[in-house]
Amino acid sequence: MAIQNADRSDRAAVENGLTLALKYDERGLIPVVTTDAASGTVLMQAWMNEEAVERTIATGEAHYWSRSRGELWHKGATSGQIQRVIDFRTDCDQDSLWLVVEQAGGGCCHVGYESCFYRALPVGEAVDGPVPLTQKLTK
Repeated sequence: MAIQNADRSDRAAVENGLTLALKYDERGLIPVVTTDAASGTVLMQAWMNEEAVERTIATGEAHYWSRSRGELWHKGATSGQIQRVIDFRTDCDQDSLWLVVEQAGGGCCHVGYESCFYRALPVGEAVDGPVPLTQKLTK
C-alpha cells in the first residue's frame, strides 16, 4: 500500500476537505500523540514517517519512526505492549496526528509506567536552578 498525499496548495481543502494531505517536516516526520481509548490518558508522543502511517492504517496497530534508532518501530513487537488502534485522526492543518488505542501488555512506557508522561513540572512558582519534577504515576 502506498499512501497518496493530496495537494497541500489549497488551504481550504487541507483544512476542511476529506482527503489526506499530511505535512511532514524536513526529516519526513510528523508528530503523533497517543491516548488510551478507555481512560483518555495521554500515553506517549512519538513520530511517524509515511511508512509508519501506511502500516498503522493497514494493520490497525501502531507503528512509529524511532528517531534515536533511525528505524520503523512496531509498538510492542518486542515488549508485548501492542497498541490496537481505535481511532486515527489528523488535526486541522494536517501537520499532527492523534492515535486512540487499546494498550496491551500492562503499560506503554519502556521504563515501566502506564504512560510516558509520569512526571510533572512545577507551574506558577519561581524556580532558581535545576527544575524539580514530581512523580505522578507509580510503576
